[in-house]
Amino acid sequence: MPELPEVEVVRRGLDRWVTGRTIASAVVLHPRAVRRHAEGPADFAGRLAGRTMAAPRRRGKYLWIPLDSGETLLAHLGMSGQLLVGEPERPREKHLRVRVSFADSATGGFDLRFVDQRTFGHLMVTEETAGVAGTPVPAPIAHIAADPLEDAFDDEAFYRALRRRHTGIKRALLDQSLISGVGNIYADEALWRARLHWARPTETLTRPEVRRVLDGVREVMTAALAVGGTSFDSLYVNVNGESGYFDRSLDAYGRRDEPCRRCGTPIRRDVFMNRSSFSCPKCQPRPRRARY
Repeated sequence: MPELPEVEVVRRGLDRWVTGRTIASAVVLHPRAVRRHAEGPADFAGRLAGRTMAAPRRRGKYLWIPLDSGETLLAHLGMSGQLLVGEPERPREKHLRVRVSFADSATGGFDLRFVDQRTFGHLMVTEETAGVAGTPVPAPIAHIAADPLEDAFDDEAFYRALRRRHTGIKRALLDQSLISGVGNIYADEALWRARLHWARPTETLTRPEVRRVLDGVREVMTAALAVGGTSFDSLYVNVNGESGYFDRSLDAYGRRDEPCRRCGTPIRRDVFMNRSSFSCPKCQPRPRRARY
């Protein structure tokens, strides 16, 4: 599933192509794409028609585009969702779910398409409200924590929350109510940089160790953003359909039995929450009391 860097890449691309443009119409081609919009596809399309889009915003793995109606278009990409811009006359994508045409599309302006092969992503029009960090966010994600690249993120509050949780550090990093935007890939990469095992109990972490974790998260996400995010297949792309290539720079994730770039020890793969967790046995020794 796309994590913060991949979603931010999409947000930056949308900013160039949709900010300030007026929607002429929206067509829902698959109702599952707007299943979270309780009033249904027709209402979804009606709330978008005639509305002007402001600059897209993001928190964690969610992005949204404020509308001049006071509502906002909220998007979650799921496992395979893509927001693509292009010539309105281009061929229809096989898994096209929603198409948004703009008032200038007939005179050469690009349209916006939501393409989703697995239909786990979704779009909805909703109200904004105050989020947990005090900044306005769409109401359905008001409970989502600030992400580590936001000014609103409180490092000290995160440390105190970890000490109260009594869980493993990787499980905590994946908890979107504690820190948003971190998924399986960047959790492994950050912990490799911090030299901490993924099952280290959170209540045993010191402030310097938590600082290393947050530094690792921010460093790896910033590096991923610089090269368009991590794309393991053609499903993770920017608004122009281009893949990122941070997967070439991964230090831990997906590198089972390959030498650690720091010490040469083969990277280990463990089963974690029905997924995989990758770490260096030497640089990230398993704690005596592990929490899974």
